[in-house]
Amino acid sequence: MSKFKKKKGGELPVISTASLPDIVFMLLFFFMVATVMRDSTLMVKNKLPAADQIQKLDKKDRVMYIYAGEPSSRYTDKYGSQPRIQLNDKFATVSEVAAFVLAERATKRQELQNVLTTSLKVDGDTKMGLITDIKQELRKVNALKINYTTRIGNYTQNRD
Repeated sequence: MSKFKKKKGGELPVISTASLPDIVFMLLFFFMVATVMRDSTLMVKNKLPAADQIQKLDKKDRVMYIYAGEPSSRYTDKYGSQPRIQLNDKFATVSEVAAFVLAERATKRQELQNVLTTSLKVDGDTKMGLITDIKQELRKVNALKINYTTRIGNYTQNRD
């Protein structure tokens, strides 16, 4: 007979979970760094018009956004179907645009206050009258750097 005996149980060794907290915290840290939080919830329809020559804005911290368009289906019961202005997370009137711009400037660092760009994200079906009213309010507070946000595509104008 042999001197060495074979194990008859055949049980698997216990898996060490000592490194599990390290892995969990590494994943948590990765998602915290890589996730971008939304500034505001979109409350208007925003099918952007197409343009064939576009330029990307480099520094997002120097941009304040004004949305305009028909209220989304969730808000049509309360606000109707006329185009509205959205500033941050609320609907606003044209007269509130100037105060919004001044408040946004106040939240930025001193050296960025004079280089802020106002980005208009306007639905393609919105009438130009509303946009002109917004631009008039922006002139009152000397916010003259305006960007129109569009999507990439061929611009074709329908002619009747």
